[in-house]
Amino acid sequence: MSEFPAAAGHRHGVELAIADAVGTVTIASDHGALPTETKTALRDALNRVADDPAVRAVVLTGAGSTFCVGQELKEHAAALSADATAAWDTLGDHYIPIVTALATMPKPVIAAVNGTAAGAGAAIAFACDLRLVSDDAVFYLAFAGIALSVDSGLSWTLPRLVGFGRATDLLLRARPVSATDALSLGLATEVVPASELASRAAMVAAELAAGPTVAFGATKRALAYSAGHGLADALDMEAGMQTLAGTTEDHADAVRAFLEKRPPVFRGR
Repeated sequence: MSEFPAAAGHRHGVELAIADAVGTVTIASDHGALPTETKTALRDALNRVADDPAVRAVVLTGAGSTFCVGQELKEHAAALSADATAAWDTLGDHYIPIVTALATMPKPVIAAVNGTAAGAGAAIAFACDLRLVSDDAVFYLAFAGIALSVDSGLSWTLPRLVGFGRATDLLLRARPVSATDALSLGLATEVVPASELASRAAMVAAELAAGPTVAFGATKRALAYSAGHGLADALDMEAGMQTLAGTTEDHADAVRAFLEKRPPVFRGR
């Protein structure tokens, strides 16, 4: 269960607002960094919107000119000095649950990348379903630049977005990726003028929140499953997910709507 204190509020550099079936989670910590208290609040806020049936789409964004720059390095340096092995407990305590919540949430998740997304911050964006990216945003896959391997799901998400060869190049050479390059590589779903990002994210989120929520969740599960399984297993998974979606009120109403020549109205159940 999430420990985020309210359906709308602020906690340790994370803001949560819920309106019109859309949950908006904003990383508003200093410089978009993730000290322990912010990582905890982000994890809890994501779990809260994942568990809330009234939330049918989620927007994850940052504040100011920064989306998220990952680990707060002063805190990390102190943790390394205290115990270099224990310093990495944060992966299991925070980053893995954060990425898992985003990737497995049974509803669509939009990353509205409003500025710099670096390290784990970039990985968090890549774990979302769609990435609407400000035209002045930059991705930094900077792990190798500080003598680290990858974490926060990058070894899984990045090759699936850009292919194995490009993922290897981006991670080993650790150079900045502009919004334009992110679009051509497949990291960005859409690039939007900075002044229009919030409104565009709200528009796409509203569209998804009005959609067939169970079917969206089933589609996400089928796609994730297929990444690690062969055709026969994927077909079986599809059959299960199709049965799940096909027994919802939304599907029944959509069939009636088609026969009655009217638009369907999806209620997310």
